[in-house]
Amino acid sequence: MTRIAITGACGRMGRVIAGLVKDRADCTIIAGIDKLGDQYDEFPVYTKVFDMPEKPDVIIDFSHPSALPDLLSYGKMNNVPLVLATTGYTDEERAQITAASAQVPVFFTFNMSLGINLLVELARKATQILGGQFDIEIVEKHHNQKKDAPSGTAIMIAEAINEELGGKDHFVYDRHSVRKPRDKDEIGMHAIRGGTIVGEHDIIFAGHDEVITLSHSAQSREVFANGAVNAAVFLAGKPAGMYAMSDLIKEG
Repeated sequence: MTRIAITGACGRMGRVIAGLVKDRADCTIIAGIDKLGDQYDEFPVYTKVFDMPEKPDVIIDFSHPSALPDLLSYGKMNNVPLVLATTGYTDEERAQITAASAQVPVFFTFNMSLGINLLVELARKATQILGGQFDIEIVEKHHNQKKDAPSGTAIMIAEAINEELGGKDHFVYDRHSVRKPRDKDEIGMHAIRGGTIVGEHDIIFAGHDEVITLSHSAQSREVFANGAVNAAVFLAGKPAGMYAMSDLIKEG
């Protein structure tokens, strides 16, 4: 039985995770951490991670990048694995996550959906075949409350594609001020915000007289919550290191 603590417990994703875990026999929620401190379930909710009297087996984080320093400190001090599912990290914060993984197990991905991670692998394969011949554009759509743009998932997809291209392409986020034809060595990223869209990502490979589009659409937040819980159960008891969805899939 994996004992889980949730940071961002009072948010939408925290509540979805709490609901999912109730139907599972392999894990349980022992605590929540949220600045609101609003207890809405059987487990207690604390305002700070260091307020927890009981050490969990793993922490799932769906909060805010500002919570990262305390999470990393707590994880390293108590040897508690971390599933980091928050988006909007800076390059410096991502470097801190990587450094912490030398001391404690860290599961980090921009998107906890199994389908999105399959999409990334399909994009890699398509790039191997089409790269250099097709222009590549990424379009992502999210609800009107999402703060970061482009999404972390779009960046993850672009980085995977660029890795297959040998890192030679550059990312273009906005073209309204640029009056020139599209460069060959660029990956365009476009963010759309509106309504209650959970998450949609399209990867467009545009060639001469033909277009190939890879798409993923999330219908509910449950797909991300389920992936995070699976990651937590997977990560508990693992040695220090950086883990991702590909590691979970291989073990499964």
